Amino acid sequence: MKTLSIFIICVSAFFSASAQLKTTPVCSPFVVDILKGRVNDVEPDFPASRVKEKLPCFTAEEAVTTPCGGAVYYKDKDIYFYTGRAYIEIRENFKGQLSLPLLGAARTSLFKWLGNPKIKDVVWDAFQTQYGTLVLHYNKSGKVNLIQFSKKSTDNLTLCE
Repeated sequence: MKTLSIFIICVSAFFSASAQLKTTPVCSPFVVDILKGRVNDVEPDFPASRVKEKLPCFTAEEAVTTPCGGAVYYKDKDIYFYTGRAYIEIRENFKGQLSLPLLGAARTSLFKWLGNPKIKDVVWDAFQTQYGTLVLHYNKSGKVNLIQFSKKSTDNLTLCE
C-alpha cells in the first residue's frame, strides 16, 4: 500500500512538473516607416530568426526550403516578411501605423510623397527610395491595396507570386 501511494505521488508530481504556464508573445504596435524602409526596428533583409526575435507575435512561418526562400507571417496584422527574398509586404487590412497614408490612397495623389515611379505598370508602380525599392499595387479603382519594399534595386528585386 505504501509503495502504491509513493508511486501515485511520484506520477502526479511528474505530470504537474511538465505542465508549465506559457505566455502569449506580445508585440508593440507595428509602425511602418515607408521612407526609411523598416517596420519598428526590423529591416527587409533581416533573417527570419531576427524578425521573430524583434517581433515575437508571428502567426506562422515558412521554411527556407520553400520556393520563396522562407517567410514570417503576421496574418492577424496583414503584414508579411519574406526573409528569403528580403522584402516586406503590407496588405490592405494592415493593423498598424504607416508613416505615409498609402493604403487606400489614389494613384494620382502619390507624387507629393514619392515623386515619379521608376517603373510603371498597369496595376503597379515601383519607386526608387534611399534604401532600395518601394512597389505599390493598385485595385481596379486606382487605389493602393498592397505595399512591398526592399533594400534591393528594381533590377535585383524578385517577389513571390
